[in-house]
Amino acid sequence: MQIPLWLIYAILAAACAAMISILGKLGLKGINSDLATALRSIVQATFVVAFAAIVGVFRHASQLQGNHKAYLSIIGAGVLGGLSWIFAFRALALAEASKVAPIDKLSMPMAVILAFVLLGERPSGVNWAGVGLIVVGAYLATLAKS
Repeated sequence: MQIPLWLIYAILAAACAAMISILGKLGLKGINSDLATALRSIVQATFVVAFAAIVGVFRHASQLQGNHKAYLSIIGAGVLGGLSWIFAFRALALAEASKVAPIDKLSMPMAVILAFVLLGERPSGVNWAGVGLIVVGAYLATLAKS
C-alpha cells in the first residue's frame, strides 16, 4: 500500500511544528519572546521566499491578478500566523513546552469546527470522536504533575 503524498507532507509538517515548540523554549531563555518571534519570522520568511524561488513558483504570480479574495486570504493567514506565534512564544516564556504544545494543538479541533460551520464540511462520527479525543488529550497533557 502506497502512502499518499499529502499524508507524508502532513506528518513532516507535524514533526517540524513539534520541534518549533522545543527550539522556541530553548531559545527563549533570557530573550524577550516578542523579539524571538520577530527574528524567527524574518528567518522563516527568508527561507520560504528562497524555497519558492528555487522551485519556481513565482511563475504562477499571474494567478493573483484581480483576485482580491486570494489577497485578503493570504494577508489574513499571514497576520493570524504571526499572532499565533506571538502568543505561542509568550506562552512558552511562561510555561513548559509540554504544557503549551498540547493547548496550541487545539487548533486542529478548532479548525474542524470552523470547517463545519463556515465551509459546510461534514466530518463523520468517527472523525468527531477523534476531535473529541484530541480535546481530552490536550486537557490531560496539561494536568499538574502528581
